[in-house]
Amino acid sequence: MRRIARHILITCLWISTGLFSTAAAQDAVFESDVMNAGLGPAPDTLDRSSPQSTMEALLDLADMQDFSTAAHLLNLAPVPAPEQAEKGPELARKLYEVIARKVVIDWPDLIDRPDGMDANATSDGAVAGQARRSILLWVLIIDDRPYPIRLDRIQVGDTQPVWVFSERSVANIEKLHAEFRPSKLEEALPGWARENAFWRLMWWEVLGIPLMLVLAALSGILTYKALSRVADNARHDFRTEIVQSTRMPAMIFVTTTIIAAISAMFVFSGGVSTFISPFLALGYVLSILILVINVIDRIIDRLVDFDDVSLKSAQQDGRRSMATKISLARRILIVVIFVIGAGIVMTEANLFRTFGFSLLASAGALTLILGFAAREVLSNIMSSMQIALNQSARIGDKVLFKDHVCHVERINFTFVQLRVWTGVRLVVPVTEFVAETFENWTLQETNMKRLIAVKVAHNADVAKLRQIFFDVIESVDADELGDNDEHLIMVTDHDVFGQEVTFALSCADPNTSFVVSCDVRERLIRRMQELERTGVDVFPKAEPAEAA
Repeated sequence: MRRIARHILITCLWISTGLFSTAAAQDAVFESDVMNAGLGPAPDTLDRSSPQSTMEALLDLADMQDFSTAAHLLNLAPVPAPEQAEKGPELARKLYEVIARKVVIDWPDLIDRPDGMDANATSDGAVAGQARRSILLWVLIIDDRPYPIRLDRIQVGDTQPVWVFSERSVANIEKLHAEFRPSKLEEALPGWARENAFWRLMWWEVLGIPLMLVLAALSGILTYKALSRVADNARHDFRTEIVQSTRMPAMIFVTTTIIAAISAMFVFSGGVSTFISPFLALGYVLSILILVINVIDRIIDRLVDFDDVSLKSAQQDGRRSMATKISLARRILIVVIFVIGAGIVMTEANLFRTFGFSLLASAGALTLILGFAAREVLSNIMSSMQIALNQSARIGDKVLFKDHVCHVERINFTFVQLRVWTGVRLVVPVTEFVAETFENWTLQETNMKRLIAVKVAHNADVAKLRQIFFDVIESVDADELGDNDEHLIMVTDHDVFGQEVTFALSCADPNTSFVVSCDVRERLIRRMQELERTGVDVFPKAEPAEAA
């Protein structure tokens, strides 16, 4: 009995599920008592059973100039029935022109099923496994207001449901056509130029787009050369540098503006418009971004010139801090401009509705991919801003990093550029620079002690060495040294081979302390050698091999 009851229960569940699915499919329609009464019955050959067949029918009928039949693809509810026969074909023609010029048809989204259900959609999709009664084709923007173009599934009485362009889309056709209709200049072109060529482009587009690009490129090149001549004639070096820094962004700006002006004079096809809009946004964003980078770089170069020794002195502490803050402002501006610009470009490109990006965006996969790929870059950017904010290393500071004596030349997004005292540039990732311990010789106090360690014999006279040390100090330029009371000599270690005597040399300028200490070390060793030649023990007697 239990087994029989179980089978009955399963059968009831299957039946109820089937009835529910059938009811859901039947409910996925807009019911209407009448549609397009003024047009008469639609031809039997007109296929409106699926979203794809309706769109294909519009394109095919437009190629045959049969807009009377194409009118049956529209829900003409906004048009009074007596006027539908007259206005229907005209509205169909205008809708086709709008779609041909401004809409990129996403054919994979136009399902060739009567219920419009996407059988390939993932379970995470909002309409996965569901019959649809409305499909969004595209959204056009006029005065910051969206105008969607949709296909609706309508059932009139007991007849089979059909897919037609929605009532709201039809109501907006006149406004959309007035905005995106062929311009007067285009209408003045010869008839052959306005005929279709290939790839749904007209002949005037095939011939005009290369000419537009050449004209824009020539305008940009002329702008670059004109600014170069202005820079050459400038009498002030800083003005010359500023003008030179504006050449590239000005060239991009002029090129973009020429393309924008020509695009305003003509209405390009949807495929071309899809690329032109984001290209224009990208051009303007790039011009602003390059201008900000170049101008701020010139200002930093004026503040901190690493070939000028005076800028490395203690008196330039304020300018080093200012240069670091300007560098931070530069990076913040770049990030802000990049984020805003990327948003503008993606909006203009309608990125998340084309080329399959909608699936990635809806599932969050795109965010995960970009976040994973950019994690190191973002970490470096935040670390570089951290350095600039806490001022642990400023542009122009003298630092000791991994036994390299160097100056901080640049704090970039992803790396710190260090100039070693030999003239070699050391490029260090920002995260590594922050993680490592380093000495900053110019962070606060300018005076510093350089330690010179020398191994001497057990019986060496330290008092005599102290006198030699102070004699050597007297021969060094006093401007390079700190207070005399700061100079010290101490026995800091000893072993089986002898004593380790450390000479603490007080230096006034950290930027020159390394060279001064090397000079003092050389003079000390020379004087100690002279003392040893008189018969006084100074250096250990152990051979280098024994010491090893």
